[in-house]
Amino acid sequence: MDYQYLELDYIEIQQPLGTFYIGRIQWYDLLKIADADIRQIQREGDKDDSLDSYLGIQRKISPKRITEIAQYVNTIDATFPTGIILHIERSTKYLYNKELAEFDLDEIDNNLDKIIEVDNVIIDHDTRKLKIRNSEKIARILDGQHRIEGLKVGFSGHPLDDLPKFELNVTIFAGLDIDDQAQIFSVINKAQTKVNKSLVYDLYEYAKYRSPQKTSHDIVRLLNRMPESPFFRKIKILGTAETKQETIAQATLVELILSYISKEPMKDRDVLKRKSFFEKKKLTLVTDIAEQEKLIFRNLFISEKDEIMLNTIWNFFQNVQNKWPISWNQNSQGNILNKSTGVIALMKFMRPVINKLKKYTDVVTYEEFKEIFDKINLRDESFSRDVYIPGSSGQSALLKELKIQSEL
Repeated sequence: MDYQYLELDYIEIQQPLGTFYIGRIQWYDLLKIADADIRQIQREGDKDDSLDSYLGIQRKISPKRITEIAQYVNTIDATFPTGIILHIERSTKYLYNKELAEFDLDEIDNNLDKIIEVDNVIIDHDTRKLKIRNSEKIARILDGQHRIEGLKVGFSGHPLDDLPKFELNVTIFAGLDIDDQAQIFSVINKAQTKVNKSLVYDLYEYAKYRSPQKTSHDIVRLLNRMPESPFFRKIKILGTAETKQETIAQATLVELILSYISKEPMKDRDVLKRKSFFEKKKLTLVTDIAEQEKLIFRNLFISEKDEIMLNTIWNFFQNVQNKWPISWNQNSQGNILNKSTGVIALMKFMRPVINKLKKYTDVVTYEEFKEIFDKINLRDESFSRDVYIPGSSGQSALLKELKIQSEL
């Protein structure tokens, strides 16, 4: 058999576990040696009898995450600075061109002289080249399966002879015991701390280019900073309350506003950033009525009328504050109005109100909102967690009641 190899420049790293290697590789070359492992992860999923389950490794593939990455890799500033981590057996043994694992022990014992061993990894210290056998069954992915599959899906529309370039740094372990592989996987996943969404949105303050994320973040920041605002000092800017007055997470409010601006905020961000560089593609105003009723702030965003969005949200919640001053301003444990259950329901209620008024290009005034709120007879004591259970069910129940009483 003719065995071909991919060649990588490498750095050798010595740590207590042993030696491993860091190199760089094009995404499509990495896919060539890891594709079988991706398919195995997708196929086995949650099966209790899979090797990963036996080892305590749960390398699940999330379709949602793949879709997000596939969209991201096509943006103008896509990057994966952290490495993909692989394990590769140093060699594979074959009998009659089939892996030895496919034969029973008797067949193996009777054909010992016909067994051949093929190197999967060759380290050439003189040329500083690491050679990996070019076979889809070679690499086991200890970390990075979503990035690999996301690149595959994201670039699937390109012809095979003209695939986009996207280099990745890879960390390669060779010839580890199975328990060491499981230990590495475990350490990687236990050590990773999920990034606070509020912190992620807070970083958009430093962005140079316009985007739905930055606009939503800026509106939330202003609502929190201005003394006359109904949200003055009520927002947990980094997702964690510093005082008892802060009742709603920044990320929660940002995402609610974002949902009224864009269906694909990452894509919009990319279009606007490319426009800043090349002045070509741009966002177009929504003319479809059904689309406009879903994305009530989109045309305002595209027209760069962020102050109208801010003032509309301000006027809406000023009505909330004035109609239910005790519940809105009090941070008691049983009160839900100024916490996520109440704020999410109220923000969702804003859409049918604006659709009723059909005001998509101008500020909805305090008085216009007040006409709607005057129809609602809920009292301060109504906003109890005993009535509206914290979470999605409580949000839905409150939204339904608001729509019924306001005749929307």
